[in-house]
Amino acid sequence: HVQLVESVGGLVQAGDSLRLSCAASGRTFFNYAIGWFRQAPGKEREFVAAIRWNIGSTYYADSVKGRFTITRERNKNTVYLQMNNLKPEDTAVYYCAAGLRVAKIARRDEYGYWGQGTQVTVSS
Repeated sequence: HVQLVESVGGLVQAGDSLRLSCAASGRTFFNYAIGWFRQAPGKEREFVAAIRWNIGSTYYADSVKGRFTITRERNKNTVYLQMNNLKPEDTAVYYCAAGLRVAKIARRDEYGYWGQGTQVTVSS
């Protein structure tokens, strides 16, 4: 059984930076992809970024490309989402997710394990 625990988000101002972490336990993540999704009030949960654990390939939604960076730290079984130049439209609950042999990296239903979510609020 996989457990994913996100760090606490926060309230920041537009233009600020914030780093989220996702600590995984329960198994090794060979052949897994770890992704970040977010859900704003009244909207569907959307893909933000993902990384393939084995090879470190990274993927980003167009809306965050160039501002967000996803990385992994193998010996800590942890994935980070560095968010720079935050905008009010980045306000959402952010979820970490893990999926085995994910084919379509941005699809929610490819991920079988989810964290509890953490709130990120960006004020203008």
